[in-house]
Amino acid sequence: MIQLTVAAYTGLCGGRLARLQRSLGVGVRRCADGYVNITAAGRARLPRLLTMIGQTQAAAEVDPLAIEPAQREELEAAYQGWLRTRPKRAVVQLAQQHGLLAGAFNTVAEVLRDPHYRERGVWDEIDHPQAGRLTYPGRPFKFSNAIRAQPTRAPLLDEHGDEIRAAAADTKLAADARANPASDATPPAERDDLPLPLQDIRVAEITVVWAGPHVTQLLGQWGADVIRIEPANRVQPFTRGMERVPTPEQARELVARGAPVGYPDTDPGLDPWNRNAAFNSHARNKRSMTCDIMTPEGRAAVLRLVAKCDVLVENNVPETIDKAGLDWPTLTAVNPRLVMLRMPAFALEGPYRNFRAFGLHVEAMIGHTMLRGYPNASPEILSESLASDGISGVQGALAVMMALRHRQRTGKGQLIELPLTEGFLPTLGEFVLDAAMNGRDAAGLGNSHRRHAPHNVYRCAGDDDWIAIDVGSDQEFAALCGVLALDDLPGDARFATAAGRRDNLAALDARISAATVERDKEQLFHALQAAGVCAAPTHNAVQALADPQLNARGFFEELPTGDERREHRYPGLMFRMAYTPNRLRTPPARLGEHDREIYRDLLGYSETEFQALRQRGLVGTRFPPHIWQPPPAEEQSR
Repeated sequence: MIQLTVAAYTGLCGGRLARLQRSLGVGVRRCADGYVNITAAGRARLPRLLTMIGQTQAAAEVDPLAIEPAQREELEAAYQGWLRTRPKRAVVQLAQQHGLLAGAFNTVAEVLRDPHYRERGVWDEIDHPQAGRLTYPGRPFKFSNAIRAQPTRAPLLDEHGDEIRAAAADTKLAADARANPASDATPPAERDDLPLPLQDIRVAEITVVWAGPHVTQLLGQWGADVIRIEPANRVQPFTRGMERVPTPEQARELVARGAPVGYPDTDPGLDPWNRNAAFNSHARNKRSMTCDIMTPEGRAAVLRLVAKCDVLVENNVPETIDKAGLDWPTLTAVNPRLVMLRMPAFALEGPYRNFRAFGLHVEAMIGHTMLRGYPNASPEILSESLASDGISGVQGALAVMMALRHRQRTGKGQLIELPLTEGFLPTLGEFVLDAAMNGRDAAGLGNSHRRHAPHNVYRCAGDDDWIAIDVGSDQEFAALCGVLALDDLPGDARFATAAGRRDNLAALDARISAATVERDKEQLFHALQAAGVCAAPTHNAVQALADPQLNARGFFEELPTGDERREHRYPGLMFRMAYTPNRLRTPPARLGEHDREIYRDLLGYSETEFQALRQRGLVGTRFPPHIWQPPPAEEQSR
């Protein structure tokens, strides 16, 4: 979604994310027993990392944005030398104590042994009549005011067949008796004149980066009045992109390198906070209220807003909300019907409670990164997937809807705890069970599959053009060979079965690659699909914007952007509903765009009170110059 918005703004797309240059204090490094990923970028965090590794003088003197190459090399050598003597868990613990974002690269088996998840009660232990006692990933989130159903074991084959068939027969008899004419009704049609399902729900959000904003994006798409609470006097990390505003030339270079940084025409303009593609990709269908929650005035405004809301969503490190005095007991006292969704990286309680992390650190800690790594290769070559943010966004929206449904029945609000780690673990269930049952610790699957073969991405004609192919049966393999004119392969004993193809994968991939390298990826895609083979061309973001299927579906929609309100294309809805308007309604919210209507009309502030907040810089539509004006070009280029 972010890269599509970058491409729509700039007409450009970058190379692979793995090609991004590693900078001092950022990225994957080897330690004594594996790898860690620590993020210590910028003037605030790099000195903390240098202090941690004993480089106290450099921490006090070095300007992170203007390090000479020789000194950079010297500090990098000191950093790597420090890491090589320390185990990954100890490194992460120490980095977190210094306020750095950090995660260790664990395997699934290491996650199963991690005391944090044991203490959190993440795993379900269930007896199975054939397999014995099994460890399953448990609940992805926790409710404070609802009892979770007791988990049950996986059923045996056809264990409940008789009772289901009997019930189905009874249902058919009842349906035949009713002779329901609706069974031949015309398929439902979209209706623009009907209300959206969440139009009476008001949601406040105090969110950063993507996981939390993705929850409210989904709620806003279906009608909720989403009010984004954000400061105008300080920077929220990695949200509106104000840590460092590039020049247009630097913005183009960043896009070319695959960084998720994009502005219309690659120009940050005079309001870069309103033109940042990463933020705008999820900021549609929302309102913006500027408010610094860390001030007494900001806290008071939030409490007044919460009293008028149904839902509050936040995904900050837990201590941030605690320091702001906006914890659950305080908020539920103001509004007992409130549903609050908290989305920490690791948990509200437990050994990792206040650990700071992005999705890339989360996925390393729970085993996902090692699973998608390449055989016999370090995780240093991998790009970021950000799957945990996307999954948590969908799960968070689902959890909020469940809590609202519960409130509708009981009249009670509740707190939802959805750590990114625990929300992701159920998607790794197959690998968790394999590690627990069989002692196999899968890692380094790369593009391969545990059963299917071939299963890979193969080069085609063109500049870095590829096609993904997944063969799940002998019949599909024969069809693949027919399209690629590899008629000798089905009769080759090495490739006659899936097991044989997996055992001889290198030789098989070499033959397929030699056949695809001269083929156009789009034409080959259609030929393979017509033959019944699962295949798809790899598309960069610019190519995806031109995809005929997406455009025929009307997936992309145009919305005004930034202060100038020029229209740009945005990714549309993830799904559509019958009898429901299915379109984006409002453009990305500009900073403080809705301050007056929220403070004055909704919260009842007087004009005098409102103007006092504006004069103090606590409310506004612009960041102060010292936050966002770029440093000189020669300094930025270092």
